[in-house]
Amino acid sequence: MEDLTKIDVIRKRFGVSYREALSALERANGSVALALADLEERDRAKKERIQVKGSELVDRVREIIHQGNVTRIRIRQGDRAILEIPVTVGVVGALLLPTLAVVGVIAAVVTQCTIEVERAPGGERAAEKAGNAPETGERPAGPADEDPAD
Repeated sequence: MEDLTKIDVIRKRFGVSYREALSALERANGSVALALADLEERDRAKKERIQVKGSELVDRVREIIHQGNVTRIRIRQGDRAILEIPVTVGVVGALLLPTLAVVGVIAAVVTQCTIEVERAPGGERAAEKAGNAPETGERPAGPADEDPAD
């Protein structure tokens, strides 16, 4: 398959720009399947997953929205998405009250769930500064992590 055709396949299947598709294809040494897997893994890394108890759900969703740079919030129980909330820039306050009411109903029914947060580009740093690093097993860097030689 010709490179341009491969790039078109990647762009169509994953919805990325020409440059992103080309870069993924180069990283995968020309393999479309490996390029798609690479893009999928990178996309997964952009999502923050937070485990919460049902009783904490409404407060945690409200807190995430107020942190900013959030484009979508998905509430999951196991592998099933229970609620998906697109968060549009500037849509806060009274417009989100009905959605938070639905989140409250879900909180009354579930005992444990996962909040999946998608952030706008650059939003990862805002989450880490707020002390909410994505679930990667790592914690945000702090003064104790700085190299004294620097």
